[in-house]
Amino acid sequence: MPDSPKQSLRTAVAGVSGYAGGELARLLLRHPQLTSTPPIFLGRLSEPDVHPTPLTQLHPELSGLPFADELQVSAFDWKQLERESIDLLFLATPHEQSRAWVPDAIGHGMRVIDLSGAWRLHSDSLRAVYKLEDRDPAGAATLQAEAVYGSPELHGPAIKKATLVANPGCYSTSIILALAPLVRANLIDLGHGIICDAKSGVSGAGKALIPNNLFMHAADNLSAYAVFGHRHTGELLEQLNLAEDQIQFTPHLLPIPRGILSTIYVRLNKKCDRAEIQSIFDQFYFDAPFVRVRRSPQLPQIQYVVRTNFCDLGFQLSSDGLRLVLISCLDNLLKGAASQAVQNMNLMAGWHEAEGLL
Repeated sequence: MPDSPKQSLRTAVAGVSGYAGGELARLLLRHPQLTSTPPIFLGRLSEPDVHPTPLTQLHPELSGLPFADELQVSAFDWKQLERESIDLLFLATPHEQSRAWVPDAIGHGMRVIDLSGAWRLHSDSLRAVYKLEDRDPAGAATLQAEAVYGSPELHGPAIKKATLVANPGCYSTSIILALAPLVRANLIDLGHGIICDAKSGVSGAGKALIPNNLFMHAADNLSAYAVFGHRHTGELLEQLNLAEDQIQFTPHLLPIPRGILSTIYVRLNKKCDRAEIQSIFDQFYFDAPFVRVRRSPQLPQIQYVVRTNFCDLGFQLSSDGLRLVLISCLDNLLKGAASQAVQNMNLMAGWHEAEGLL
């Protein structure tokens, strides 16, 4: 695809009813490049017979934004997308649905940003955690090989030309952005292993009525879950080129609505000083508008990133120069989902990646 900016972009969002879908709608409705071309909003496959519903009935907080009070959420319909000449389709849908719809969307000439985990993993064995089935395994394998992992900080040039962008997971984003500079610099003693202790607000699990996410369980509580089995682990292995026994990731549920704080413990393979570590992070993210590297010993906090597209990174180095603790914070619904998807859209359209996000 050409890198020249696209003057008019027709977008559609399938699956707008969820938390991330609502945030995505808010960002697109306010996007300065889409002021004359509001998105089309569609339901999920599980909602085929739903009559058109006012967008602001699903998300009253959007009322007053451009076009919001006029727009309807309709049942998903390929013919409608064709009539509207949609260029870019966002899928905020379950993994199975995204896996089935992406080949059809690309067959209709659309580019796709998928917010599910359906296309993030290239390894068949790692992707098996999603239990996906393909109607056309050979065709799906071809698309999977072409899918670009949608981390703008790591894969910006490829995202610009991509037909299919797999938006990263929220936990994955926080951990990968913290570790990538050190992995690329070959500074981590992988024999000692990496420990990732990550905590997320309750919105990370979506709107499904899961007992452990209900108020009576989550409030005044802190709990670990999916130990040795979280779906985002495969993204860490592939994007950081690590073996399974070189990293341990354990997620926890925080009694807050949104936000992620990841504490990551590593041992370095040589003695370093604070200035050297700081320089590695500063240079790696010198042109990344949404990664803020704190000055050690300052450390990120969730309250500094919530409702923003920023990922804040910080670290503390032990006095022996070998043990390093990294802290990474982001909003799981924004940099961990919706605003990262808009950042990818900006790159794909040839606009500045920060357009509509600051």
